[in-house]
Amino acid sequence: MLYKTRVFPSVWRQISLFARLPHISLLIWLLPLLLCNSGQDSLMAHDEGYYAGRARQMFESGDWIAPWGNAHHKTPGPYWLIASSYQLFGVSEFSARIPSALAGIFCLFTIYEIGKILLGKKVAWLAATILSVEFLWLQSCRLAAPDIPMILLVLLAILSFLKAEVHPQYSYYWLFIAGLSFGLGFLMRSFMIFLPMIALLPYLIGEHRRHHHLANPMLYLGLAVGLIPTLAWLWLSWSRYGYESLNRLLGFVVELGSEDRNHNGALFYFWNIPLKSFPWFFFSLIGLAVVLHRPISRYQLILVGVPLVWLTELSIFSTRLSHYALGLYPFIALLAALGLDWLGKIYQRGITHPTTSHLKNKGNILLSFIRQTKENLPRNLSYAFGVLGIVLLLVSTFALISGDFDIDQQATLGLILGLGWLILPLVWLGRYHFGKKFLTDNYWIACWLLPCWLTLAMAGSLGLLSDYNPAFKAFFQQPAIASILQTYPVSFAQVEDKNSVLLNFYTPIPGPRVNAISQLPALSYTWISAPQNQQLSTSYRVIATLQEYQLIQVLP
Repeated sequence: MLYKTRVFPSVWRQISLFARLPHISLLIWLLPLLLCNSGQDSLMAHDEGYYAGRARQMFESGDWIAPWGNAHHKTPGPYWLIASSYQLFGVSEFSARIPSALAGIFCLFTIYEIGKILLGKKVAWLAATILSVEFLWLQSCRLAAPDIPMILLVLLAILSFLKAEVHPQYSYYWLFIAGLSFGLGFLMRSFMIFLPMIALLPYLIGEHRRHHHLANPMLYLGLAVGLIPTLAWLWLSWSRYGYESLNRLLGFVVELGSEDRNHNGALFYFWNIPLKSFPWFFFSLIGLAVVLHRPISRYQLILVGVPLVWLTELSIFSTRLSHYALGLYPFIALLAALGLDWLGKIYQRGITHPTTSHLKNKGNILLSFIRQTKENLPRNLSYAFGVLGIVLLLVSTFALISGDFDIDQQATLGLILGLGWLILPLVWLGRYHFGKKFLTDNYWIACWLLPCWLTLAMAGSLGLLSDYNPAFKAFFQQPAIASILQTYPVSFAQVEDKNSVLLNFYTPIPGPRVNAISQLPALSYTWISAPQNQQLSTSYRVIATLQEYQLIQVLP
């Protein structure tokens, strides 16, 4: 009989061993977080709609330099990536987000390789899993935006520097890759790539006697090769628009650096980063204390120096936005993994009770108090988050009773996270009060990771990470509206606000932008802003209304 043979157990054993490979296990961990959705996708205004819409304009026009008819203020790398995805998979929200998702996967692999060199395999794997459940990071991996691809290039450059040290016989190849990554980073994010490059200078200069990276010509050759696509684009844009091409590129950076458009103060990142990476930022503070107490030989200026310099640069920069700080999140994950691993070792040892003689011998009550606080930290954190879990359960239950659909979605997430964190004190009690010794530090660490993973997976399944404007998507799917939009070009008359980028993307045949509908021929269709319709002198009829917009037809 087949079930008596050893074929199936052997195959299952091979599959199990394959799944335990670090990169495979990380892929299994991340893919559900990237793919879970409600079955409907819609773009986020404002930036995601811009990138997806401009890339669509490139793809449909065949003009990959400046299809919008004027000099552009950003380098075209993100548009080229998304337009290439359109060529392979068609125009859709899903295909627009594929480049970021793929970059997110490779970021996990890269941070694992960096972590292996800096902190060892176990902490490296833990850092990669933590990175994938940091809320803002995961959300950005599911958006059509250039942030994650640029950070992948930065991480690849850092890994190349480290590899050049570990394998000096191949340093020429690794440093070429490092320079190439920075050059392509300029194509992807323009002058923003200078922030991580400057943040790496303390390591490159401070450790130069040891690694001599800055004296290696291959680093600069790689940088020059990486800049070739940007220089080619600039030359072709220059041939059309002259000095305006360079002026727009430089002017945009000067504008961002000279005025605070969002009114976020200098302390913005000091509360925003802890909020968007909760609870991992607080574990990273523990990891930071550990690495300051016991510095990482040779690599302290990467693990600690790079994020601190980068954070300082971002805080000085006048325009402060959440996604500008995404480059710090891999370092938060590395430090958080170090802190969580350190706490796990204390958890495994259990609570120690100092004797009176021990205190006398030490002769330092304060030092003993600090030591005892450290030993009790895993227990206290378990109880604290258990209490927070109970609060979340109570608040979520009351929210569900209210019956509001939007609140119901948030409440569902609160229930999952609350139940997950409630397990933390139960695991502690099970090991140290009920003698369940099998509840090792791996179980305790898993109780930190799994609730966040389940909560974010459910958020994806509810559409909270992919369906940002369902009303827009539903409107364009109406048969009566779709029959018009898919047959006739639709112009845009003085529609220039935040959500207008979504109108442009979801309109199948976008027409020209005009200042007034009097510029349009009779029987043509156009979008207008609804509050302005009282000022229109040209006769028209309203086809449909979408929030603050109206689809109209110009009458003869």
